[in-house]
Amino acid sequence: MQTRAITIQQPEGQGDAQSAQLASRFDAIRTEFGVPTDFPPEVLAEAARAAASPGLPGRDETAVPFLTIDPPGSMDLDQAMHLERDGDGYRVRYAIADVPAFVVAGGAVDAETRRRGQTIYAPDQRTPLHPPLLSEGAASLLPDQVRPAFVWDLRLRSDGEVGDVAVYRALVRSTDRLDYAGVQKAVDDGSADERLVLLGEVGRKRIALERRRGGASLPMPEQEVSRDDDGHYRLDFRPQLEAEDWNSQISLMTGMAAATLMTKAGVGILRTMPAPDDNALGRFRHASRALGVEWPAELPYGEFLRGLDRTNPAHLALIHEATSLFRGAGYTPFDGSVPEQRGHAAVAAPYAHVTAPLRRLVDRFGLAVCEAISSGQEIPAWAREALPSLPEIMAASDKVANGVDRACADAVEAAALQHRVGEVFDAMVVEVRERNGAQAVHTALVQLQDPAVLASAEGHGELGTWVRVELTEAVVATGTVRFRVVSGA
Repeated sequence: MQTRAITIQQPEGQGDAQSAQLASRFDAIRTEFGVPTDFPPEVLAEAARAAASPGLPGRDETAVPFLTIDPPGSMDLDQAMHLERDGDGYRVRYAIADVPAFVVAGGAVDAETRRRGQTIYAPDQRTPLHPPLLSEGAASLLPDQVRPAFVWDLRLRSDGEVGDVAVYRALVRSTDRLDYAGVQKAVDDGSADERLVLLGEVGRKRIALERRRGGASLPMPEQEVSRDDDGHYRLDFRPQLEAEDWNSQISLMTGMAAATLMTKAGVGILRTMPAPDDNALGRFRHASRALGVEWPAELPYGEFLRGLDRTNPAHLALIHEATSLFRGAGYTPFDGSVPEQRGHAAVAAPYAHVTAPLRRLVDRFGLAVCEAISSGQEIPAWAREALPSLPEIMAASDKVANGVDRACADAVEAAALQHRVGEVFDAMVVEVRERNGAQAVHTALVQLQDPAVLASAEGHGELGTWVRVELTEAVVATGTVRFRVVSGA
């Protein structure tokens, strides 16, 4: 689970020294974490052949007006959707890029993607899982292009609960390429078409179901990075849009449907996470009492987290403390007997990754398994045989992705602050640390609101309180940012 995320909005043509510093640091981070560079020639050659002659399905659903919702500028479009009313319920068709149509089992592209595991994102570039000829071209669900896809045909009851599920391969065409802000604006001002109106309707009902299940998510702040008029980097917190939650609910719903298919058939690979144990919950409940935040005994922890306000210092401290409840996530393959641990505590249900095959290796295999189960066909040997090896591959690539994410966030924070060394800022204490050695060292993890920075500060601070901190160091080349507590706010 990532505790920080950064979105960079950087104008073109800014080749100043600060940008050069960051570019150099990002390159060093990629080298440090062993991020792959260019694709080997044999991989590119095989990808070109596959792009010219993919294995296409016979079913045609190109008359269905699918739409995509992604961040602006995205080219690796994994998902497209179409929603319509179905009696007093809903029909959701969720098309997922048919990567197996372009990847030969045992071939060069297959081997390279197993080496990479997933797309690695940095602020200046992404290192793709597949050659861009496929991930941003022939396999991507780009608008007005006929593409092969795995179509999840989900029939929902009036409350949003899933009834019938079918998965099949078909040709599809996306007619509208949308982004989250545009979707949100259209729904808010009443200009949205029926598909987007239903996305909001279904999304809200799925959120209500999640709450009843006891699902949990953390309202962690997300950094957005921009350049001001003086050319300096600026960090702000970006609020989450409702449209992003609705879109996530469609993906979660599909992952839950995939897990149901797999567990009924006794074969597949689940994304699992154990529920927090009594000790972890006890420590978290103790922290809530210490911070003066009431947690009613009958309220599930997921519902309690949902109500926390990240602008409140005590609540923000609890949000950071709650990361201890979201540990142990992994992938659990099975073939023959369903594993005892098959739930995902944050989803509050069995769940599988099947909606991002262009960017995440495991999804390709999960999709092939589910389509075979749904159609009553034999599961492809290449997919079945790979299941036991996938957890190790994904764990290694997750470690790289998270390490790159953290290091890049540190570098961007240093770039945003390097011209402000010596300034004093208001900050919230979200964690108290003490390191014992020859001499005890007291530090606090502090969250600045403006600029939006999370960093360590030497000195004493009470958990969940405001303090004043002085910036003592900000070095882009190492991603180092240091503060010291100078007084209570």
